[in-house]
Amino acid sequence: MTSTRSVKGMNDLLPADSSKWQRVEQSLKSVLNSYGYSEIRFPILEKTELFRRSIGEVTDIVEKEMYTFPDRNDENLTLRPEGTAGCVRACIQNSLLNSGPLRLWYNGPMFRYERPQKGRMRQFHQFGVECFGMTGPDIDAEVIAMTAAFWRALGVAEAVTLEINSLGTSASRQAHKKALIEYFETHKSVLDEDSQRRLDTNPLRILDTKNPEMQDLVESAPKLSEYMDEESRIHFEGLCQLLDQLDISYRVNHRLVRGLDYYSKTVFEWVTDALGAQGTVCGGGRYDGLIPQLGGPETPALGFGLGVERLMLLVEEINPGFLQQQAVDIFVIASDQEVTQALQLAEKIRIAEPRLSVVVNCGGGSFKSQFKKADRSGAELALILGEDEVRESRVTLKYLREKKDQESLTLDEALNRLRSL
Repeated sequence: MTSTRSVKGMNDLLPADSSKWQRVEQSLKSVLNSYGYSEIRFPILEKTELFRRSIGEVTDIVEKEMYTFPDRNDENLTLRPEGTAGCVRACIQNSLLNSGPLRLWYNGPMFRYERPQKGRMRQFHQFGVECFGMTGPDIDAEVIAMTAAFWRALGVAEAVTLEINSLGTSASRQAHKKALIEYFETHKSVLDEDSQRRLDTNPLRILDTKNPEMQDLVESAPKLSEYMDEESRIHFEGLCQLLDQLDISYRVNHRLVRGLDYYSKTVFEWVTDALGAQGTVCGGGRYDGLIPQLGGPETPALGFGLGVERLMLLVEEINPGFLQQQAVDIFVIASDQEVTQALQLAEKIRIAEPRLSVVVNCGGGSFKSQFKKADRSGAELALILGEDEVRESRVTLKYLREKKDQESLTLDEALNRLRSL
């Protein structure tokens, strides 16, 4: 009989790691809250057509990576490969776009059929931010400043670099696309298989190739800046000025594109060389034309996605101490006869000091075995209840990590001592 195993590329998150994830996620949520963002939650399943219309038919995601299947009514459904389309759909359906500017965030699993590798799973987790109803470069700058605040909060700011570019409007991209096709057609023999496939459909993606044999060819390709419309040029210059005034360092990367069709004007990525080939930690930009494309009102929009798995790798590499969080503060040890009193004591502590984590030994065992459990738990203190302690309405406090004498305290004295933890 074969054992039941998880689907390839869809990993379990075990307790030893989930506490680390919680710490990172809570830090991101605190920053989002400080910028006035509100959480939105939407389904992991959407109608397939939503992603075809938003992401684009001729993209790797739609062509090769989506988990798509018919349900029992033969309606094609897709596990969400990214968050923007679902968020936009939810805002249109629930008329949120009529209430003025919105600053939203979400967090959850996404799904893409890719070759599993470190930092890139078939089920991966993503923090996303979407802003609606704001046209100027000021919101672009604020969003980028917020991502910079993420890195400071996690202690990895020195390990990431901001790259920015402008994709212009649809008209300027079409002019650039035509020039790219003409340029690459003359060098078609040099293009690899992926680039040849993209030549007639999405030539902008050729600029993002990682093939070292094509780097010189790509570097000499027509630049989008040569075809930029005046509106996009002014917008981009305004963004650069704001980033300068906010003391946010950046590099203009004319080859920076995004893998999804709906982006326009500002695009940005935070990249690192601390993770080998998996260099992009966070990426996003503007998508002013997507909402009317999906049936909503004309609405300027901006957002980004941040892969949690890759971010965890970066924090573990650059600032591992950040992840060392005390899971248990107090471990309560009791003889078999005093279990009831131990449970009562733990409840009193939790009510008085809800910030403290208290674990009661359950299942019996000798004091020696219970102390071993307390030590493995990582607790700072052990509270001991034996026959003598219960008879005298006292508790013995033992320090597990510091060289201090154990103390016999009344329950009130013990609660006062715990308040200082």
